[in-house]
Amino acid sequence: MTPTLKIGILGTRGIPNTYGGFEQFAQYLSLGLIERGHKVWVYNSHNHPYKLSNYNGVNIIHCKDWEHKIGTAGQFIYDYNCIKDARNRDFDILLQLGYTSNSIWYFKWPRKAVNVLNMDGLEWKRSKYSKLTKRFLKYAEGLAAKNAEVLIADSVGIQAYLKSKYQKDSMYIPYGASVVEAQNSDVLQEYNIKPKEYYLLIARIEPENNIEMIIRGYLSSKKKHPLIIVGNSQNKFGQYLTEKYQDIDVRFVGAIYNQPTINTIRFYSSIYFHGHSVGGTNPSLLEAMACECNIAAHDNVFNKAILNDDAFYFSSAEKICQIIDETAGSPSVFVRTKNNIDKIQRFYTWDKIIDSYEKVFIGSFKSQNL
Repeated sequence: MTPTLKIGILGTRGIPNTYGGFEQFAQYLSLGLIERGHKVWVYNSHNHPYKLSNYNGVNIIHCKDWEHKIGTAGQFIYDYNCIKDARNRDFDILLQLGYTSNSIWYFKWPRKAVNVLNMDGLEWKRSKYSKLTKRFLKYAEGLAAKNAEVLIADSVGIQAYLKSKYQKDSMYIPYGASVVEAQNSDVLQEYNIKPKEYYLLIARIEPENNIEMIIRGYLSSKKKHPLIIVGNSQNKFGQYLTEKYQDIDVRFVGAIYNQPTINTIRFYSSIYFHGHSVGGTNPSLLEAMACECNIAAHDNVFNKAILNDDAFYFSSAEKICQIIDETAGSPSVFVRTKNNIDKIQRFYTWDKIIDSYEKVFIGSFKSQNL
């Protein structure tokens, strides 16, 4: 008989998603676990725009978050507040998404729960961080690997890294996506773009996502269409980019969290640029695959593990220029997009991902309660 579990999820800014990949994942996972009969609580920042205590059956716990006032240090206080609350909840499973600011509180993790940790990517490789911060992140990574009862890796690259670096086994479970059918293109009018007449980049506006490289390659090409950049550009790096690359053809349109809208924009792009370079299986890459995008991805082990031969690859602005000028209309594009759809349907459906997490949770719970 399948037990009904009490599951807490922390490590995100909360649901419904108004921020990024982990939030998107937490939303899909929590709703899927509810449908399977489990009881789920998701921790939300008190600054999250959703203020109710329940979201489609998922219990929402609002915790004090000082990041908006004191910056990055506020994340550590927020995670501490979430973990402190979780100690009083009698969870069977506590899923922690990422280790950056919660692994230092490992001695406060609730011991009655099975502490499951999704390691995310190699945070210490992010170029936005100082040398001191990178040293701390390596330390925090080690604490997480050592103290979690169950480790989850979202890519085979991360799984191999954990085994090599820490001699720790982990469960490989990627993120999920849903195949998108042809969309009504009317929403494109709001952004003054037409189907298949724009290039697209969707990412957090951070250096390690190679946004500046993509812009420089685009500007040096025989560009036929505008480059649409979706992401919150209000941070320091975003302001630098918008000031330096003010161009009628380079358009920063801000973050878009409405799923039908962003899927439509993906679906009708001419080339989708994926510049992420330090993560595992990035959710936005799977969503681009599910939208039949013609993908040009940064050349690294994480992207190649997902895309294989079904994308163009770049590691320089010159290569981006070449992709735009020479290969965008390649006959292989149709084959590649269909292959990527097939991968989504075979390996990355949300049902498969949620089933995998449920099996890990149930197995871990039973092992602890033998």
